[in-house]
Amino acid sequence: AAADDDVRSLRTSFMAKAFAYGYHRNFSWLGIPIIQLPQDIIALQEIVWETRPTLIVETGVAFGGALVFYASLLQLLGEGEAVGVEVELRSQNERALLAHPLAHRISVIKGSSTDASVVAEVAERVRPHRRVMVVLDSNHSHEHVARELELYSDFVTPGCYLVVCGTSVADLPETPSYQRPWTAARN
Repeated sequence: AAADDDVRSLRTSFMAKAFAYGYHRNFSWLGIPIIQLPQDIIALQEIVWETRPTLIVETGVAFGGALVFYASLLQLLGEGEAVGVEVELRSQNERALLAHPLAHRISVIKGSSTDASVVAEVAERVRPHRRVMVVLDSNHSHEHVARELELYSDFVTPGCYLVVCGTSVADLPETPSYQRPWTAARN
């Protein structure tokens, strides 16, 4: 389907309309808003269930719904921790995460995902784990994602995944209802 121009056009049209109406902000996971599309949530669940990481590192926490999502999957697997990296964790979001029933499987490192001290702290968290997955979902600019790929790819263990979220945002038009702070890198 990805090679089918009609399907690609329909996907791009759907995404533009959906994002204009805030479709991606309509969902929650166990009571915490999650800024992911349902089909992406299902795909991530399949990856986690199949690869069974003991640590999932996510850059870009926002409300924290994805961290709760990962923590719930790790709870079902019987072990593991979800670590989020967030440059600006709002106090109400932090309080909601700390009060959540899955808080024992969640921690947040505050700072930029590309800051050397933050990467060093992530490295310390990674060290005791035998299976590590990384999800990049912070600043979606080409430069930032490329830097995160350089910094975080070595944390991913064999058999696990490094997932880059938000790749479809490059196809979205910049409109008054949806302004993105990044630009698409086009070949």
